[in-house]
Amino acid sequence: MTTTHLFRRLARDSNDSERVRAVVEEAPVAIEVNGIGYAVMMATPSDVEDFATGFALAERIVDDVADIDALDVHDTGRGTIVRIAVSPTRAAAVMERVRRRTSDSSCGLCGMDNLDAVHRPLPCVPRSAVGGPALFTALAAMRDHQPLHRATGAAHAAMLCDAAGAIRLAREDVGRHNAFDKLIGAMARGGAAWDGGFALLSSRCSYELVEKAALAGCPMLVTVSAATSLALSRAAAAGLTLVSLARDDAVLFSDPGVGDG
Repeated sequence: MTTTHLFRRLARDSNDSERVRAVVEEAPVAIEVNGIGYAVMMATPSDVEDFATGFALAERIVDDVADIDALDVHDTGRGTIVRIAVSPTRAAAVMERVRRRTSDSSCGLCGMDNLDAVHRPLPCVPRSAVGGPALFTALAAMRDHQPLHRATGAAHAAMLCDAAGAIRLAREDVGRHNAFDKLIGAMARGGAAWDGGFALLSSRCSYELVEKAALAGCPMLVTVSAATSLALSRAAAAGLTLVSLARDDAVLFSDPGVGDG
């Protein structure tokens, strides 16, 4: 989703001008779970159902899309409210998560509970057999699946690629985490599987993206910028293959299970 804005362009040769340019839309998306406010995220308000579903899975609010009984989206004019109803079996876990988020709201990631949460166990993902040719095929086609970024220069993308490197599904958002949530949510809602493929993201690789990939059962995560140390260690613990600094001429490949040396 885009809007437009009038900019004044200053040039080195003093040939200044005015131009109208597309701007990516960013707006608050409030997520409620069983009637309780859970989070307010700044996001591009498109594919909101996919975003909310992927967010619920990544936050471990639900274990499976079947745990979501209902999902309603309301545009208020000042932002979007997403109301998620989860099954009774998940209600207690939701209340505990809300309690922790409320107590942590003043200082962010702090306290022993949060430190433990950063290192909580991740599921082991299948071993990836994807090689270089598939990676370079996907990277060459990446821009063709980023219409919002082409228009604005300000959006991230997350893509589902098959084992041969063909891009099967893509989602965009102003936030890299949001884009990946949208992709995971779209896959869950549509019944799509990784099937030996991989995720391709137009961002750096932080530990949160590794968490999302592992929880989604993704065997390989490819990002165009570098990975952090925590991302690498968490990926190794989950058996997730990381590929970073992915360019059309070379990539950095990190085998799962290989620690710092």
